[in-house]
Amino acid sequence: MQRLALLACLLVGGVAHAELTGTVVVKTNVSDVTCSIAGKSLPTKARAARFTGVPAGQHRLQCIKAGYRPFAKTLTVVGGQTLTVVASLSASTPKADDEKARDVDDLLSGKVRAAQPAAAEAAAPIGRASGRRGPSRRMRRPMSRRAPAKPAYRPRPAPRVMIAADPAPQPEASREAYDKIGENPYKDALREPLSTFSIDVDSASYANVRRFINSNTLPPKDAVRIEELINYFHYDYPDADGPHPFSVNTEISTAPWNPAHRLVHIGLQGKKLDVAQLPPSNLVFLLDVSGSMNNADKLPLLKQAFGLLVNNLRPQDRVAIVVYAGAAGLVLDSTPGSEKGKILEALNGLRAGGSTAGGAGIQLAYDVAKAHFQKGGNNRVILATDGDFNVGTSSDGELTRLIEEKRKSGVYLTILGFGRGNYQDAKMEKLSNAGNGNAAYIDSILEAQKVLVTEMGGTLSTIAKDVKIQVEFNPAKVKAYRLIGYVNRKLAARDFNDDKKDAGELGAGHTVTALYEIIPAGSKEAVPGIDALKYQKTAVANDSPELLTVKLRYKQPDGEKSTLIEKPINDDEIVLSKTSDAFRFSSAIAEFGMLLRDSEFKQDASYDALIARAKGAMGKDAHGFRFDFIGLAKKARLLSSAKAVQTKALRKTPLKTPLKGKTPLKMAR
Repeated sequence: MQRLALLACLLVGGVAHAELTGTVVVKTNVSDVTCSIAGKSLPTKARAARFTGVPAGQHRLQCIKAGYRPFAKTLTVVGGQTLTVVASLSASTPKADDEKARDVDDLLSGKVRAAQPAAAEAAAPIGRASGRRGPSRRMRRPMSRRAPAKPAYRPRPAPRVMIAADPAPQPEASREAYDKIGENPYKDALREPLSTFSIDVDSASYANVRRFINSNTLPPKDAVRIEELINYFHYDYPDADGPHPFSVNTEISTAPWNPAHRLVHIGLQGKKLDVAQLPPSNLVFLLDVSGSMNNADKLPLLKQAFGLLVNNLRPQDRVAIVVYAGAAGLVLDSTPGSEKGKILEALNGLRAGGSTAGGAGIQLAYDVAKAHFQKGGNNRVILATDGDFNVGTSSDGELTRLIEEKRKSGVYLTILGFGRGNYQDAKMEKLSNAGNGNAAYIDSILEAQKVLVTEMGGTLSTIAKDVKIQVEFNPAKVKAYRLIGYVNRKLAARDFNDDKKDAGELGAGHTVTALYEIIPAGSKEAVPGIDALKYQKTAVANDSPELLTVKLRYKQPDGEKSTLIEKPINDDEIVLSKTSDAFRFSSAIAEFGMLLRDSEFKQDASYDALIARAKGAMGKDAHGFRFDFIGLAKKARLLSSAKAVQTKALRKTPLKTPLKGKTPLKMAR
């Protein structure tokens, strides 16, 4: 009887618990919308998202998509019931508030706008009797002196308008800025055996490339930084278990896009830490609230992204909020993480308007971080912007020097990019490099969760700084080599031993991956190089089994003297099909990047091959990032095919027009 009574209690308790939660089904009028409720975020697949286990009571539903106005509604969830909501999103348009903000900002800065003729005409006084424009009754001349009346106005026929046939649409990213990025050439292993570079854990390029492709456009070549595409993904390397804060892993196989070459895979795994083990954080949110941020995929998304971070703060963490537009200001002084409501209230009250005094904002943010500095803690400024600094200290050189000076205080810098059409990619990469930090691009609430929640330890906690890698190739085994990506991270060979030379930072749990493509010794392939040396000879160690040696230098987060690690790698090649998931998947990403860049080294690269290889190297994929990449690669394949067909058609079809050097025109009335 006691067992029956206990079973009955459990059943009743289970029913009662089920009644405490309900289900919310959200249907949207457009696809790929991100909906959030009760701390959960889901994308709408087939224009629908299903939230289960939502606690009974009132909740705020929010649905966002870039280029559309956000949808928000307060819902009452009843336990044990399913609530269906239809969320209708409308395309966003420029707001009058944005123009007003610019007008006010111009007045404050002393600018004077020239009066337009149309505006002057509109401001002319109106006659009281007839309603026609003209002087008032008091100013009119006597009737006898008036000029003869003009004949009644007759409307002229509408002029014939010349309209260009099929005008080309204006590019969406007309103000986006990307520095020219080349590719590392092959180096002669006999005369230039050393390759030195700084590590890079930025992931901004991948999210930005994804944004272009999901908008049915191939990205600009200079937006594609292959090392950032590769390092967007985490790889299942062994955790650090020795005296160093990271493990070093290597693998060698055939280069998939060129079977005559070989591919060397180097992977670092930062020591993994529990969130509870992370040191206390002293964070300053430096938020751009200028007029250029007044779009759905900018300030509204920024608020949601930082809201996710605030919800994961601990009582020992602290947050201050600094904003900048025409001027910089402190919105919230340093506040403990236990006061989440106060922080969220300050965050949600932000509005966009004005120009962009980024330099002043950076100065103030570092001052606030320094005032609340926590020794042994994570002291960091998190800058969120579209990168459009245009008031005060605004040039790349000035801002870089300012941040290089501020990093001496021990305060690190993380940069988060938002929005389209005005995104300053090049500027943000330079600033994050200068500030001992990292950069990411937030194109959705899911990406915000990845950067600020899932990978919060790596984003906010540095375990090693000024990490440099130097690889020495054995010319007896290697004829030539090239580093894939890392063009902006290359260092001189002498910089490896110079502890004053700045390099990249590694966060807790972060992985860093680098790939080298090598031409084996004995290959007859011609490699551009330098002439033979006249006054010295170079010797080859034929008896060594080593293909190369990997050397690393790093400093402790608060240290100034570097530690050296050396790891010789023997010439042990693995059949490509037998390599690790990390090797095959990272090589698929590299091949993807070469195709997007139309690389001169792509050889036999193809979307079909890289997609098949990525499918076979999915691994655990707990968050679905690798699965999403395969879908992205398929979209890029279609866009590339369509572009090739259009290009071929344009080359074959001559322009038939009777006008020389002009576009055919259509006549319209």
